[in-house]
Amino acid sequence: MGGATKKERFCGREFTPKEVSLIKEVVETCDGISRTELAYTVCELLDWKRANTRLKARECLDLLERLESHGILRLPGKKECQRRKSSKEITPVTQERPWADLTGSIEAFAPLEIELVKTPEQRRLFRELVTQNHYLGYAMPYGARLQYLAYVTRPQRVVVACIQFSSPAWRMKVRDQWIGWDDSTRARRLQHVVNNSRFLVLPQIQNLASKLLSAVLKRLPSDWEKEYALSPYLVETLVDRSRYDGGCYRAANWIFLGETTGRGRMGRTSRPREDRIKMVMVYPLVKNAKHRLIHDD
Repeated sequence: MGGATKKERFCGREFTPKEVSLIKEVVETCDGISRTELAYTVCELLDWKRANTRLKARECLDLLERLESHGILRLPGKKECQRRKSSKEITPVTQERPWADLTGSIEAFAPLEIELVKTPEQRRLFRELVTQNHYLGYAMPYGARLQYLAYVTRPQRVVVACIQFSSPAWRMKVRDQWIGWDDSTRARRLQHVVNNSRFLVLPQIQNLASKLLSAVLKRLPSDWEKEYALSPYLVETLVDRSRYDGGCYRAANWIFLGETTGRGRMGRTSRPREDRIKMVMVYPLVKNAKHRLIHDD
């Protein structure tokens, strides 16, 4: 890009050349403040907010780093105290694996408990479990997110799963065709789609995965609306076809739509890669979900 400004689309918003220039000016003139403070400043200037009026600082920080990678601006260095620990640096909360010997039918362990992650201890446990046991590891998701820990209650209360929902992919051909979206409608309505970006089931308990999916989706709409003042109409997920067949999603009545193009999450015009191709599955959270995703409220 060579430092020139042009339109930038990020997390469902298009930034004009004038706005990109303003962002660059803010970064250059606000010397001495942190990247996080810059993100809040830019959000306030551009009125970039969620429906609940909170500033989209997390997304803005990602945008600033993207603009830096394009050579448009230069951010202040990351402070040591601000650097996130890599997955390899995460100190285990415990070396115990209380779920390891849990096998058999789900009925022997019910009822299930789904707990929304809120406290530092819950966040650390979630991050540790996903880092150590999920093939993708843990990564801070783009945009909005909710995380859950799931427990069985018999013969004792034991954590058995981690489930994460976050902002959806900007563009997916099979999803957009199934809904009936054109570019402008998708830009307006994408905020009503949520992505199931991590699903980790720890023990080998029959039907546990599908039961957990059903249970967490019963509370997701109210939790998401309470946190972000938006009603989700559809949940999507991407299943690595080289590892899984999506059986637990099918058992929980998710709909298989097809496969991704292999161009990455944001749908950039890069060369397709075979190892990026995923199965796309969706679950409507409301009646007439496709209609609601096309027509404004």
